[in-house]
Amino acid sequence: MSDPYNSYGSSAPPISQPTTTVPPRAKADSIARLQVSESWKRKFRLIEKAGGPDLPHFRDLPFGERFGLTFNVLALILGPFYYLAKGLWRQALFYFIIAVALILLLNAVGLGSFSRSIGYGLGVAYSFRANISYYKKIVLGDAPWL
Repeated sequence: MSDPYNSYGSSAPPISQPTTTVPPRAKADSIARLQVSESWKRKFRLIEKAGGPDLPHFRDLPFGERFGLTFNVLALILGPFYYLAKGLWRQALFYFIIAVALILLLNAVGLGSFSRSIGYGLGVAYSFRANISYYKKIVLGDAPWL
């Protein structure tokens, strides 16, 4: 015979305890306390709205927000110097070494005329990665290499 207190029998299984979830504004409140400018706080909130640094909900954002989230003009113009100014020295060093290696490789192969296009391409890469990298450093406390 089965014990009615320790088996499900014909009744429904016991109700599980509700899990506590962090309210959605908890991250936004932590962003509000950061020692960065309001424009960075706005960008950080957009990254949160897009689902974090991996941006899983990126397509749900309007075009203007997507553009502001993924493009940084100062990073395009200043490249590794902008990254150094923001304290992202690992990425500045990594991208600088990649740029120098590609330019030297192109010059060695005889395609030195393409080295300027490598510089432009890396400038665009800098501009697309700057906001996410700074978010990882400031909000998540992570210092990424890439």
